[in-house]
Amino acid sequence: MSNYTQTTNFATKDALASGNPLKVVKGTEINTEFANIATAVATKSDISSPTFTGTITIPILSYAGTTLSAAVTGTGKMVLDTSPTLVTPALGTPASGVLTNCTGVQYNGFKNRIINGQMQIAQRATSATITAGSTIAAGYSTVDRFYVFCTGANVTAAQVAGSGANKNRLQITGAASVTAVGIGQRIEQLNSYDLAGSTATLSADLAISATLTTVTWTASYATTTADTFGTLASPTVTQIATGTFTVTSTVTNFSANISIPAAATTGIEIVFTVGALTAGLTWTVGNVQLEKGSTATSFDYRPYGTELALCQRYYESTDTTARDFYGSGFFNTTTAVFSFWRWSVEKRAVPSLTASSTSLGVVTVNYVAAGAQNSAASSITFSVISTKSSRVDCTVASAATAGFSALLSARGDNGHFLSASAEL
Repeated sequence: MSNYTQTTNFATKDALASGNPLKVVKGTEINTEFANIATAVATKSDISSPTFTGTITIPILSYAGTTLSAAVTGTGKMVLDTSPTLVTPALGTPASGVLTNCTGVQYNGFKNRIINGQMQIAQRATSATITAGSTIAAGYSTVDRFYVFCTGANVTAAQVAGSGANKNRLQITGAASVTAVGIGQRIEQLNSYDLAGSTATLSADLAISATLTTVTWTASYATTTADTFGTLASPTVTQIATGTFTVTSTVTNFSANISIPAAATTGIEIVFTVGALTAGLTWTVGNVQLEKGSTATSFDYRPYGTELALCQRYYESTDTTARDFYGSGFFNTTTAVFSFWRWSVEKRAVPSLTASSTSLGVVTVNYVAAGAQNSAASSITFSVISTKSSRVDCTVASAATAGFSALLSARGDNGHFLSASAEL
């Protein structure tokens, strides 16, 4: 590309005297000027719809009144701010921003405040009968962290097989005279405090058979004392919001936005209820999620071991199917054994400890006295209980020697176990 350069200055000829040969305008001079003009025109772009070839250098470029930086990086096409298509961009590290409505994003986990929402952990049992009118404590019978309650008649709660990417779900089977059934989870203050004053989204996979079509959800918070929600008969909660989902026999994901008040810093409770789940009817629940924000995102799948540890903060037991050596100790007297049981996970609060039975054989004491000895404990007591461990004292009939060491096992192989519960 070149600019027009004048070869002959015709204006200077006007000042020359007549007869001066340089005053004459020659055809060759005119031809040279036209050639210069033709070269300049041919190598310039048109104002309208120009076409460029080769390398173009633009020191300052303005688009729609905005000057674009000269420090342009990358290759390919320029994109504008409305619906651009980016191909393998290197976006760097933004100072701040909100990412919403994105698919294919790998989250770091723990966005879901519900624990065991996928219903995979069932430390107590995979199936249990829920007694009508029983307590919340009794309702913690199957899948971890969820309590089940009912009125009118007993129902059965069971961990069942899921479908597709969902391994398990919780299913309630109704019976004649059942008037209502509920499934709930209480979220402790430490896991829900930051939700106060924000919008949260509740979502769940739901299905119900035959005549029932409505599932009611209710969100509440502990009214006065952190992590204290009361009983079914005398709840100590303040309702945040409630709503309904119209459900069919096909498992479908439902969601609702919840405006969490600023006062809800004491723990949150989520409860799903249905009406008369009578004989032959089933209610299926899975992928329960409560997350911060106004959009229901994909379910937060956490590693099994991680989810188990989260559940064990509230409940754990020795092995219920095999002999479980839970601790060591010593003979304080010839028949009294002092031992300890340290939890796999520190509990939310000092737990309640129970043995599955008071009969002989829950715990076996192994010790050395004239050869290896096994003696079934005739009594078990718990003392010095903390959020991390407990002393377990046993009495055995076979006399040993004070000071002998002992190894203790819970007899899960006989259906016996020890349990520690700090459920809300």
